Amino acid sequence: MIATLLSTSLGEFFGSLGHELTSFSLDQVYKSFLTLFVTIDIIGAIPIILSLKSKGQVYQASQVGIYSGVILIAFLQAGEPLLGSFGADISTFGVAGGIVLFVMAVEMIFGIEIFKSEDSSGNSTFVPLVFPLFAGAASFTTLLTLRADGMAMINLAISIILNMVIVYLVLRYVSILDRLLGANGVYILRKFFGVVLLAISVKFITKNLIDVIAMVQQGVANHAG
Repeated sequence: MIATLLSTSLGEFFGSLGHELTSFSLDQVYKSFLTLFVTIDIIGAIPIILSLKSKGQVYQASQVGIYSGVILIAFLQAGEPLLGSFGADISTFGVAGGIVLFVMAVEMIFGIEIFKSEDSSGNSTFVPLVFPLFAGAASFTTLLTLRADGMAMINLAISIILNMVIVYLVLRYVSILDRLLGANGVYILRKFFGVVLLAISVKFITKNLIDVIAMVQQGVANHAG
């Protein structure tokens, strides 16, 4: 079902892409690229990536970039209907993604292991790199918000591709950054960005939880009425 929805979404997206070529705008690409770059926060994810590597986790940089890009483009086209087919919405999805980020932040700050890959090969390509780091609730919400603000699909697609190129390059050469930073530098960055990630996750959970509670209250009121 998921594969069919993603295939249909991508087909519709690329089918309408030609009609949006006239909407191409460097200004929109620049603004949406920066917004998405800050949301994805590949720089802040470096300590997380190094932490995964130190625990023997492996990943394919090219696959992370491709999978993340495909998911983001598909979600851009049919995000809310896709969530709705599972009885969820962007708010509940945001709470779920925020909880995963919270757990990862606790790992980084306190040096304990909570997240354990169920893949015996220790492959972390999809979880946690593709989701929730690069193609998670935060980036989904950002894309839907940018689209609602009038950003053309073609410009958002370009900004996604550019961000995925940066994600690939950082993942591909993160070992060089590891050598440059040294053990102390990695430790400091890991603790610092752990606190930052914790703050972001708490804000994301509370914001979306408020939306969920409001929807429940509205539903109860409508049912009572």
